[in-house]
Amino acid sequence: MNSSDTHAERKTLGQILLEQASVTGEQLDEALSLQQTRHQRLGELLCQLGHLDAAVLRLALVAQAGLPRYDPDSAPTDPQAVATVPAEVSFRYKVLPFALQDRSLLLAMADPFDRTATESVRVLTGRRIERYYCPEEELLDAARRVYGSTVARMIADLKVEVDAADDDGAELTGHLQEMAREPSIVNLVNLILLEALEARASDVHVEPFEKVLKVKYRIDGILHEVSPPPKHLQPAIVSRVKIMAGMNIAERFVPQDGHITFAGPHGPIDLRVATVPTVYGECVAMRILDRTVSLISLERLGMNPQGLTLFAPMLDRPHGIVLVTGPTGSGKTTTLYAALNKIYTPAKKIITIEDPVEYQLEGINQIPVNRKRGIDFANGLRAILRQDPDVIMVGEIRDRETADIAIRSALTGHLVFSTLHTNDAPGAVARLIDMGVEPYLLASSLDGVLAQRLVRTICPHCRTEHHPEVEVLERMGHRPGNDTGGRFFRGQGCRQCRQTGYIGRTGIFELLRITASVRTAILRRSSTTEVVAAAPPDHQPMREDGFCKAREGITSLEEVLRVTQDTQIDNGT
Repeated sequence: MNSSDTHAERKTLGQILLEQASVTGEQLDEALSLQQTRHQRLGELLCQLGHLDAAVLRLALVAQAGLPRYDPDSAPTDPQAVATVPAEVSFRYKVLPFALQDRSLLLAMADPFDRTATESVRVLTGRRIERYYCPEEELLDAARRVYGSTVARMIADLKVEVDAADDDGAELTGHLQEMAREPSIVNLVNLILLEALEARASDVHVEPFEKVLKVKYRIDGILHEVSPPPKHLQPAIVSRVKIMAGMNIAERFVPQDGHITFAGPHGPIDLRVATVPTVYGECVAMRILDRTVSLISLERLGMNPQGLTLFAPMLDRPHGIVLVTGPTGSGKTTTLYAALNKIYTPAKKIITIEDPVEYQLEGINQIPVNRKRGIDFANGLRAILRQDPDVIMVGEIRDRETADIAIRSALTGHLVFSTLHTNDAPGAVARLIDMGVEPYLLASSLDGVLAQRLVRTICPHCRTEHHPEVEVLERMGHRPGNDTGGRFFRGQGCRQCRQTGYIGRTGIFELLRITASVRTAILRRSSTTEVVAAAPPDHQPMREDGFCKAREGITSLEEVLRVTQDTQIDNGT
């Protein structure tokens, strides 16, 4: 260690923060004064007072401790060191072993001051731990690269077999339980879930075929196949998931539903698990509900300023019904949560009925659908009305009974929010009338319909300017020339975006305001095309909103076309 490192170690945390201009002298004095009575660490107090960010504090502590920095790109990892720490432990604690030195293990850590992580690795390996600092994103990226091949070797070495001759016997069930509890299988399933979380996946699919067992992650709405486990591990992996989800592993020929609470890197993660029997075994789908992710505000959903200005007043009306439409996975529930969060005040009683309750909302009463106990949307909605609510959210209108109760609730002084499966906003009118809702009731109660899709956003790391083809522009309803305006971009594909060219998603929207002319069209049982014709002059189709976002460089025209193929009812498309 050189003299500068020694000098850095002698500095106090306060001196380092002042030199980095992370805090002011007044803020430091305030925390030091408070420290005399609270007896807490200085950094904790500065964070509690709002003067310092936790990430900045960590860097300052790293500088104070004189900890070296690990650079994954310049320092290769030793396979023998990597083998001392299971992949599950690496991802859980955000650590990466990269070298052995006598009796010491050189360990890169996203948080070198996490005593639980340090002690866990020390006990696990039996070695003294030499801490190195590595930023979290760099460390996890390196861990994914390093453990990919390690996991492949691990699962290839597993020799768990099942005798198909005992297909229906109690002996097989006992054997499956034993296999599912083997540490190797437990670690493998945990690793699959952890990798899915790190990849920002919304779903994990385990699909059996004749000669292969496929594992896929749904990332930004697109399925990505990952390295498959050996086919002979299929019974053990499926049984392990079913045990975690509280399912009956002896029953393999009927669909089952379950729930897993999984310890993720940032806190507990909920997973909705569903199995169905197929020709080659049980197919497993796991929906990831990350409760540690903060709720998205209405302003951050991707709605343009004009749309937001027109949509917000609908949320403040004393009664009526507001619908959000779109296919499964289009973000409808997220939009409704954002709307409820925006209008919540202690003066309003808000009750929801959902299937399932995906996120808990502070101050809002949420009821989960439980059909086994007789609580469906219709029965739950009737019960809600006896609770004297001001605002009601129905997770989905699926039948005439639920639609009738929701609309009559809106007519009797309640503000009702719900979702509907239609391709676009005007299509919601025809869908409800087809369900059997009387047009005069619908015209009197409906305030607005918001249709939406989620488009992938261009990766900022590989974003490049792009000149779209004439055919693409014409499909968007634009002729090449001055009317297109702006510049268009696409992602070339890089390591950060898994070579897809996209990272994250945002919404594109179509808002149908129910004006007098639209109400008249509803009363006449008009077609969807006629409802569009009766819409206000500023009505903007969803594809046009997507075109504007592509012109702003947020997404690509190809992505907009992909998600809006079923929305165009005019222009011959």
